[in-house]
Amino acid sequence: MDTDGTAHTSMTATEQAPEESACSEQASEARFETRKGMPEGVDLTGGVEALLVTSDRPIASRRIAQALGLIAGEEPAGRSDRAAIAEVEGAVAALNDAYARSGRSFRIESVAGGYRMMTLPAYAPVLASMQALRAPTKLSRAALETLAIVAYRQPIGRAQLESIRGVACGEVLKTLMERRLVTIVGRAEELGRPMLYGTTRQFLDAFGLASLHDLPNEHELSASP
Repeated sequence: MDTDGTAHTSMTATEQAPEESACSEQASEARFETRKGMPEGVDLTGGVEALLVTSDRPIASRRIAQALGLIAGEEPAGRSDRAAIAEVEGAVAALNDAYARSGRSFRIESVAGGYRMMTLPAYAPVLASMQALRAPTKLSRAALETLAIVAYRQPIGRAQLESIRGVACGEVLKTLMERRLVTIVGRAEELGRPMLYGTTRQFLDAFGLASLHDLPNEHELSASP
């Protein structure tokens, strides 16, 4: 009985090798396919375009390169990784050139640390008319004022924010955080360690900004109608 049990439960590595080896080889081949490049029949510009067309948020160059199989894993960027990222950026430039030559209503923009398909400013009235048919989702004047102060003064505490506005901002801050436009970024090094607020990537995305450096300066604001 012991002999039979051993025969059934203790198969040798040689006996198991064919099946396990095949699985191992398949896994290795899958990893190799991911590392060596994009799937067969997919070109770089087409792959980049497909990813951006179907995404509802900006995608970083490195993420695009990973999705296309040009970069494997999450390791720090090496020389080959930087080359892959440069290929992605070159594909974006080529796509934008093609869009401009064919008179498309959109282009790829650098927004919130990644790339995203966006319509040209000339088509804003068309989109605005479409938005008017939907339920209103605009921010109130109080929310916009609060958001502007946070954007330009961040990181900022609630007390400082209320001092600038002259009114309580608790509910407005709650609304902005629910909209994912503002978030808690830390605590002040002062008595009570009050929370500090700042804007989010969603804020950059919503206003079409690549970074906070793209916020209008004082001169640009005063010159606007």
